Amino acid sequence: MRATPVFITGGTGYVGRPLIVALLERGHSVHALVRPGSEARLPHGAEPVIGSALDEKTFASEIPPASTVVHLVGTPHPNPRKATEFIRVDLTSIRATVTAARRANVRHLVYVSVAHPAPIMKAYIAARQEGEAMVEAAGIPATILRPWYVLGPGHYWPYLLVPAYAILRSLRRTRAGAERLGLVTRAAMVGALVRAVETPPTAGVRIIGVPEIRRGLTA
Repeated sequence: MRATPVFITGGTGYVGRPLIVALLERGHSVHALVRPGSEARLPHGAEPVIGSALDEKTFASEIPPASTVVHLVGTPHPNPRKATEFIRVDLTSIRATVTAARRANVRHLVYVSVAHPAPIMKAYIAARQEGEAMVEAAGIPATILRPWYVLGPGHYWPYLLVPAYAILRSLRRTRAGAERLGLVTRAAMVGALVRAVETPPTAGVRIIGVPEIRRGLTA
């Protein structure tokens, strides 16, 4: 494994912090975009980059050459009432990241999207699909991960749905949807992101869905 310079947006968040720790433990150098005053929230060892995820001019010049960019910024605890935030935060931030990544001539772009299609969260899915289109149009080798719900501290209530998921997976008519929209743990998500960083595609866009995240696959 070759150490990789990694630039992360959303590094102080629910997935970002444990991801930074995992990358540092494996010898990668990590530069993390943070808002002014949030530097102390980064894990020790990460290099803070002060800027705004909504404005590429504040951070594009700080992305290391030939690095992997991991985009984790998004509206926290998304729900149907936050449709405006999906446009203001989720779409604006991935647009800024794609623009910055192209300017920096990065090696690999990693984007956390959402599993789809799904019968709910239409505005959120639409925003993430538009983000995927931006990533695909960038011309940079990319990995798109499509989790549905990431279980972990403060995010345990969907465990109540595990019996229902088991029933849906046992039925031929609902099996595919239950697999696509299945639950993943935060540890599995971090593991999938680490593997994505360490095994970049040579060209094109690689899609990693819930089944692959849960099984630990990136190919």
